[in-house]
Amino acid sequence: DLGSIPCFRSSFLNGIGGGIATGLTYFLFTSKVKQACNTAVLSFAGITLSYWVYCRYSWSQNKFNVTMLKTAMKEQVAREGTDTDFQLNRPQDKS
Repeated sequence: DLGSIPCFRSSFLNGIGGGIATGLTYFLFTSKVKQACNTAVLSFAGITLSYWVYCRYSWSQNKFNVTMLKTAMKEQVAREGTDTDFQLNRPQDKS
């Protein structure tokens, strides 16, 4: 199922939209159909790949941060009410 792949849908939608816009713009300025189609396909591929790399990088960073946060939360829950928790949260003496 392609819809379950993270970033697949948004990458392809942005690529398709950008390719169509680029191809139509190129055709409006030059009136060359074959070159406009080639430009549209190349821009579709470039935009899709660029957005895929950016989105996957952001997704993997977010997944890593969520994993680290979950681990820290589990450790905090395990420490609550123990001597370790008391020592970590004890106010320091101002002498």
